[in-house]
Amino acid sequence: MIICAAKTIDNVGSMQHCFDLEAEIVKRNFTLHHLTIEPLSADWHSKEKLGFFRSGCAPVEALAKAKSLIEQGHDAVLISGQDNLKTGYSRQERLRLMSVYQDDYPLTQAYTDLAEQFIDLHNINADLFRHISECLFDNYKLSYRKALGDDFNENLLPDERWYQPLTALFRGVDCANPLIDFSGRVLVTSEALAAELQVPAEQWIEVKSVGLSRLEGDGPDYIKQIANYQHMREAYQSCCEQSGIDFTRQFSQGKALLDTYTCYPVVPMAFLLASGLVDSLEDMPTFLKQHDITVTGGMNLARAPWNNPALNGIITMVQRLLSCEGGAQTGLVHANGGLGYRQGVVLLSGVSTDK
Repeated sequence: MIICAAKTIDNVGSMQHCFDLEAEIVKRNFTLHHLTIEPLSADWHSKEKLGFFRSGCAPVEALAKAKSLIEQGHDAVLISGQDNLKTGYSRQERLRLMSVYQDDYPLTQAYTDLAEQFIDLHNINADLFRHISECLFDNYKLSYRKALGDDFNENLLPDERWYQPLTALFRGVDCANPLIDFSGRVLVTSEALAAELQVPAEQWIEVKSVGLSRLEGDGPDYIKQIANYQHMREAYQSCCEQSGIDFTRQFSQGKALLDTYTCYPVVPMAFLLASGLVDSLEDMPTFLKQHDITVTGGMNLARAPWNNPALNGIITMVQRLLSCEGGAQTGLVHANGGLGYRQGVVLLSGVSTDK
């Protein structure tokens, strides 16, 4: 059970409730395992240490580990991520650390090469790809407005220069722009400990299932394999089969919430196809006018830095499910690691108050 999920962005927000619960767990002599989402400053090419997780898929991988630990009999697991991307690095340092493939091969070029492979694979043209990208961003904007409610104002949207093309396929608004300071925490416990801590059942969110899949490698040498996104399909199907939930059907009926990973347009396009939510790319513009595919506004608007976007998505999804907006009791969060070689999907569910 997730019994607390909170975040701060640019020092706005509070995680005190999580801190209080963590302190109470330790005070009662229960073991609290700590899993950490690594920041940009961690060496991308170094071996991952035990208890540390890296890439955009890291938060879902950490949640899978937390679920496994609880099922093995452990009491509580804390997942935390912090990255002060705005104030913790110089611009030069950020750019250097983000050059994870080759110094002369920027992420925008990697995204473009992957998108071109995806376009060829699906036998569409660049014009349709760009049109779907525009529809995706319109979808994010609507979700962002809903997420912020009365706190939304037009000044929060990107200014005009971000709507200009960066490459032949991408505008600035089509790619993640995570220049913020972020900190987030998710506290997972057994059902027994949640009850002992006297956290009301209506404040529990169950981690129903997690599906993970990864290719042998990442980067330009794996673009053809990534663009096929069979591993994304496997992660999604595994997650749904474990939980016994037909998420595609529930979402299509308006009974579930979704937060798709939106680092650049090819990823949500692939997810909508891999999940069966949309049958073809030609159908995507119509679908996007009818369904919110994020609860946050996507990485392009509701940003979280480097390895933390899916952590932001999980925290927001927990908050949305607890609010019972629209009556949805199930939410799915998707995560994409590296250029796309890691894929993760987690299904979360509200707990019935008659428990």
